[in-house]
Amino acid sequence: MTRSDLVEELAARFSQLTHRDAELAVKTVLDAMSDALVRGHRIEIRGFGSFSVNRRPPRVGRNPRSGESVMIAEKRVPHFKPGKALREAVDAGTNAANAPSAAR
Repeated sequence: MTRSDLVEELAARFSQLTHRDAELAVKTVLDAMSDALVRGHRIEIRGFGSFSVNRRPPRVGRNPRSGESVMIAEKRVPHFKPGKALREAVDAGTNAANAPSAAR
């Protein structure tokens, strides 16, 4: 699902919202989440999951073309951990899609 798909879904579900309002709502939520992660905060959405910032320590890597060692700097990267309800819903959907048909 893309950002525009999310906007379309929101506008379709809530008929009182115009497409522009739905787009603004999605942009506002995603911007607020991005800003919180940039400041190092943790975001928790019950039943969905949590977003946090993980630190990747500096390390030595290799240039694949020349094979020479390259120092890779420390990074802070976003991390998503799905909540129990989301994990179970995805698992149930996956199992239902892969289940053999009993009607054969």
